[in-house]
Amino acid sequence: MSKPVVAIVGRPNVGKSTIFNRIVGERVSIVEDIPGVTRDRIYSSADWLTHEFNIIDTGGIDLRDEPFLEQIRQQAEIAMDEADVIIFLVNGRDGVTAQDEQVAKILYRTKKPVILAVNKIDNPDMRHLIYDFYTLGMGEPYPISGSHGLGLGDLLDEVAKNFPQDDDGEYPDDVIKFSLIGRPNVGKSSLVNSFLGEERVIVSDVAGTTRDAVDTQYEYDGQPYVIIDTAGMRKKGKVYESTEKYSVLRALRAIERSDVVLVVLNAEEGIQEQDKKIAGYAHEAGKAVIIIVNKWDAIEKDEKTMNVMMRKIREHFLFLDYAPIMFVSALSGKRVHTVLEVINRVNENHSRRIQSSILNEVIEDAVAMNPAPTDKGRRLRLYYATQVAIQPPTFVVFVNEPELMHFSYERFLQNRIRESFDFEGTPLRLITRART
Repeated sequence: MSKPVVAIVGRPNVGKSTIFNRIVGERVSIVEDIPGVTRDRIYSSADWLTHEFNIIDTGGIDLRDEPFLEQIRQQAEIAMDEADVIIFLVNGRDGVTAQDEQVAKILYRTKKPVILAVNKIDNPDMRHLIYDFYTLGMGEPYPISGSHGLGLGDLLDEVAKNFPQDDDGEYPDDVIKFSLIGRPNVGKSSLVNSFLGEERVIVSDVAGTTRDAVDTQYEYDGQPYVIIDTAGMRKKGKVYESTEKYSVLRALRAIERSDVVLVVLNAEEGIQEQDKKIAGYAHEAGKAVIIIVNKWDAIEKDEKTMNVMMRKIREHFLFLDYAPIMFVSALSGKRVHTVLEVINRVNENHSRRIQSSILNEVIEDAVAMNPAPTDKGRRLRLYYATQVAIQPPTFVVFVNEPELMHFSYERFLQNRIRESFDFEGTPLRLITRART
């Protein structure tokens, strides 16, 4: 099931990053009182009451070569393209500005619901400042204060009312859904064609050729699959040619709907920072992951080349140390169908359940080999462990004092679980709770 996407749009320095951080509940974006300072992560997951959604801080777009008003226009158009609901943020203390009117003119064209939020209304005595904003023609303005967190509940109530009904197609349980994610022009469309054995997806050397993610139902050796092609991570238009920072946006919903995610790298171009950013979303979503090095036939190789590349991948993708690495050529089809065998295997591992009795034997052996740490004379005691979820496999360990569980010892326990059971390709979650 795909989460709704909310985008925060507005001219610079109205508090987009502050509101973003308030909604997310942590300081994800950099916040300074200087226009255009946002340079950090601009996408995160959030929840309100029973609703989960993804949120975009469009101030994070880095289009430094563009004129100021052009940047605002492009940020608004990204929101119109990618979001289900748009929060149009203005600064109540400044009143209606010409830039606010420019943003409003752009948002008039969208068919998406737009909710007007007037920021920096820090106390009830300032509420009268919202009335000027009725002139923008965006309906009722919602007074909020990013610095104090006031009014956000009413705003999010209205946002949630406008979430679309989920219309994702449901597939039978035996269908394995996998997606291909990566930077433009790493060969995702060519890989889809190679899987299918026919030219089902337009392939071009021009980055960003594919416009939209497409589900393709497919069967191989009796196993049904759905291929979610996210090659369309950039849409036609200047904004998508100006920055690759938003190439992740098209992957987000596909990742959520996938059982297995193929992180595709370009062997000719090597590993780039954007590769790690995109792969990080798959890991955080708890999906099974396979790293695919495409265009392997296009580089000169000797007997050491593959080992060198694997070592570089492990160094750059430390958080994906569980993910198998495969070297393929979509152009020639070499080793492409062996990927399906690995997809089957990691998908099975992603849904693996371990009996509590067997799991506790492994934990007891691990503690005997490496006793739990102490802190100021207090020793961590592990009483019992049980698996509480799959996709990804999630374990709860009951202890005397959870704060004594150091991350390094948690990592040690995870490694022992991996050594004892086949969890290749899937992240593990370990939760520490106090015994009651």
